[in-house]
Amino acid sequence: MKHTKRSLLGGLIKKTSLALIAGTFVLSATIAQADIRPAVVYDIAGKNDQSFNEAVFVGITKYMNDTGIAVTELEPTNAAQVEQSLKKLASRGYEPIVAVGFAMANAVQAAAEAYPDTKFTLIDMVVGLPNVQNVLYKEHEGSFLVGVLAAMNSETGTVGFVGGMDIPLISRFECGYKQGVNWQDSSMNVLANMTGSTPAAFGNPSKGGELTRTQIQNGADVVYAAAGGTGSGVYQAAADAGVLAIGVDSNQNWMQPGTMLTSMLKRVGEAAYDSYDAANNGTWEAGFRILGLAEGGVGWALDEHNRDMITAEMEARVNEARDAIIAGDIVVHDYMADNSCPI
Repeated sequence: MKHTKRSLLGGLIKKTSLALIAGTFVLSATIAQADIRPAVVYDIAGKNDQSFNEAVFVGITKYMNDTGIAVTELEPTNAAQVEQSLKKLASRGYEPIVAVGFAMANAVQAAAEAYPDTKFTLIDMVVGLPNVQNVLYKEHEGSFLVGVLAAMNSETGTVGFVGGMDIPLISRFECGYKQGVNWQDSSMNVLANMTGSTPAAFGNPSKGGELTRTQIQNGADVVYAAAGGTGSGVYQAAADAGVLAIGVDSNQNWMQPGTMLTSMLKRVGEAAYDSYDAANNGTWEAGFRILGLAEGGVGWALDEHNRDMITAEMEARVNEARDAIIAGDIVVHDYMADNSCPI
């Protein structure tokens, strides 16, 4: 079943600026005394990537504003600096140290072995050490929901997907998206491309735009990006062509208002917040946290920037899918379970 696109919402939002002094935030409240010295190491895309890292940045900002506890931030510019940054923080007594992204696994392994009494929280990958908390997400569940929306908004019967690095984690987004599209309308066609085979694929907007334009030429009128900073090129190309785009990780609806249909939310900022909060409360635990729809770890964005684009029927249908997934009536296949996709 296909549905006509609704009226598009224009305008831009103004992002709040945060003053920085010596790498830490200026807080209106007095810095609180605490038993923890929390820190974060972003991946090389940096905290201003408007996607994955920025979602962590937003969560950390909220933690500092809520508690008055300062969080020390480091932004390595290359892979070699990641391990150095983690060990530097650990040697100076910082903990818990949040490591942002799958690419940090080896560095976390080395740092956690070198500093076994320091707490580390790793987002998106697993290090099996007793001082590491691993936070994982069911991206396929959130991607299923935005796939439903893509199918409901397509007029051509073809939608697209642009991934970042060609790894099973990103294929999990793709597969979940395809399943959502298929659940809504099994006659739909999904075009899919990955941007590259190295971490640089998450920071290549030009390539993202190129792939998107090709998909649009082949009939796609809704394109979902799971590609970090590369997504900005996807959203610009979609806006230039007057077709719809779907963001990822952060709520990116504001980036191209009027053509951003929604964003698949991966609430990694809350993982950082919860890690610090648990450590400060004495409840931090190593091991695994796996967060999907039921746990509120993933979802979709509905706000003032896309409200006029989402009909009551669309919202009800997505909520129906969400509730069915949580209840177990819909089981979204996980690509990472066996590196295959049924669609």
